[in-house]
Amino acid sequence: MYVGTLSFDLLLGDVRSLKEKRSVVRPIVAELQRKYAVSAAEVDHMDLHRRAVIGLATVSGDAGHLTDVLDRCERLVAGRPEVELLSVRRRFHGEDD
Repeated sequence: MYVGTLSFDLLLGDVRSLKEKRSVVRPIVAELQRKYAVSAAEVDHMDLHRRAVIGLATVSGDAGHLTDVLDRCERLVAGRPEVELLSVRRRFHGEDD
């Protein structure tokens, strides 16, 4: 069994309220969950208007498949024009851990 996690540190565009922030972050989280069947949520900077951290996790029996899913998730978030991807932290836990 392999477990992979990603943490995206995001700078949001022209966002002036927490309500506007939710309207940007929620669709990204929902698309990650729908397209790739991962667990995803906003996990940090909840009280800041223009910053967000989205975390996701997924489990697979195949390391190659897990890497592919994580790569696709990263490309999806990086390709969103309404956010600037500041950093990505990837963790991979295999059977030897």
